[in-house]
Amino acid sequence: MLSKEVRRLDRVIIRFAGDSGDGMQLTGDRFTSETASFGNDLSTLPNFPAEIRAPAGTLPGVSSFQLHFADHDILTPGDAPNVLVAMNPAALKANIADVPRGAEIIVNTDEFTKRAMHKVGYPTSPLEDGSLDGFSVHPVPLTTLTVEALKDFDLTRKEAERSKNMFALGLLSWMYHRPTEGTEKFLTAKFAKKPDIAAANIAAFRAGWNFGETTEDFAVSYEIAPATAAFPAGTYRNISGNLALSYGLIAAGRQADLPLYLGSYPITPASDILHELSRHKNFGVRTFQAEDEIAGIGAALGAAFGGSLAVTTTSGPGVALKSETIGLAVSLELPLLVIDIQRGGPSTGLPTKTEQADLLQAMFGRNGEAPVPIVAPQTPADCFDAAIEAARIALTYRTPVLLLSDGYLANGSEPWRIPDTDELPDLQVQFAQGPNHTLDDGTDVFWPYKRDPHTLARPWAIPGTPGLEHRIGGIEKQDGTGNISYDPANHDFMVRTRQAKIDGIDVPDIEVDDPSGAATTLVLGWGSTYGPITAAVRRLRGAGEAIAQAHLRHLNPFPRNLGAVLTAYETVVIPEMNLGQLATLVRAKYLVDAHSYNQVNGMPFKAEQLATALKEAIDG
Repeated sequence: MLSKEVRRLDRVIIRFAGDSGDGMQLTGDRFTSETASFGNDLSTLPNFPAEIRAPAGTLPGVSSFQLHFADHDILTPGDAPNVLVAMNPAALKANIADVPRGAEIIVNTDEFTKRAMHKVGYPTSPLEDGSLDGFSVHPVPLTTLTVEALKDFDLTRKEAERSKNMFALGLLSWMYHRPTEGTEKFLTAKFAKKPDIAAANIAAFRAGWNFGETTEDFAVSYEIAPATAAFPAGTYRNISGNLALSYGLIAAGRQADLPLYLGSYPITPASDILHELSRHKNFGVRTFQAEDEIAGIGAALGAAFGGSLAVTTTSGPGVALKSETIGLAVSLELPLLVIDIQRGGPSTGLPTKTEQADLLQAMFGRNGEAPVPIVAPQTPADCFDAAIEAARIALTYRTPVLLLSDGYLANGSEPWRIPDTDELPDLQVQFAQGPNHTLDDGTDVFWPYKRDPHTLARPWAIPGTPGLEHRIGGIEKQDGTGNISYDPANHDFMVRTRQAKIDGIDVPDIEVDDPSGAATTLVLGWGSTYGPITAAVRRLRGAGEAIAQAHLRHLNPFPRNLGAVLTAYETVVIPEMNLGQLATLVRAKYLVDAHSYNQVNGMPFKAEQLATALKEAIDG
């Protein structure tokens, strides 16, 4: 048999799509893991329904996983797939609009029954009516081939059919020369207690690989070389945003030499952090799954009072419930990390879709003047550094800190260089040890609200330390003594002091990427818009346009040079996955006529879409 042609590509975008019970997320995750181990740069976009098990074969029940991988530095999961794997008619119909003409479509023909097609509104089979003539379609009876490959196993037909995602994974692994050993080891470990199921899945995976090797329908396979030039030297692994955030919290606890305490209530898309941290008791991590959001943050604040690095995790609806206790933490001036993995709202909204619409809630969503620092990561891997930075601010300035990630970052993944421990900052704090104030009569006493002159942070006194007894609670405190005070002048002073503490937080200046020096348009972003914005800016510069880019990690306080940066450009464009919340803050603070470009459809921006909008802004 003649050997098949092997073509060299610099990048490819693959989307696996099927029912939410077809294992598309597992399939995509395994393909991603092998791609990462091969050394490609990559970016992923899992997309799945909010229902635990949406109705089979329906459009709302479609689950997909998109992976963009390349031999060079990439920033997004890609605008449109080069390859779509559609496990049923619903998967095809839900995704075909995103697939460009000429792309490859692999369809599981076994599922294209009249009943299944009628369920999603296909009057005739799209495989036969000419509607797919503009695509390179590969009809593959995935279910039949999988059942045939597993006929020697003691499995029912339904059990055998469940392995069709592994057949598809094997086929795609052959097409793109992905390693196979890791997946086989994974399946052996995953089904260690069910060796027959493990063996069946491995057999289906190998059958898919062999099918690609032997069938005449797939005449070409593809190679994408490792992205050796994209990565500095080091040890890398694939990591999702929530996993990176979890590791960042553990690292912060170790660097602070404090026990890490998580008080949390499960909520999509933040629950993975609770799941991950619960596995790391060996690092001094204690996790508490509370009965509700309020109990979760209450326990975390109690842990902060007791001397732990305290964390609570949630999404937008949970931040609303936690708002009173966040205000209490502001009043008590204790370090507390409040991690908000944003999702589409309002109310329950779109639990599995992404949005960055909690910025104004993070900024102002408490009664009274209760300022809180806000930090936002920009990529999945950057969640590690953002967690450490949030911990630095909380511990140094004795304040709750809000960290705003989102569903796109939480579930997406990319390569991450594992840092050496000596690269991490020293976060150790000095607890109060004894009296810190002398009264007029010469008596030495402990004043819980006597402040560090540089940071305005109050001392952190561990309960039970002799001589450091002090009053806590939500009623206003007297400056210095911490006694309850209703004095108007004292309240005014304490409010202004708490605000001054936040305003005085040391954050780095914002850096501007303006290689030409001739740009008159600046695109300003925050959070997960970094990848699409940067990809769009690269496209424009490649077409000869001059455009500057800056991205905010610190949203409260803003970097001190932000005002000067904004006024240096004629046009400022702020793309956001909300209706203009950062733009509102920028206009109010700096009186700059910033232009909003907004999207709230539950999905991240596409690079081409942003490039078009930014080109219009440049042209005026």
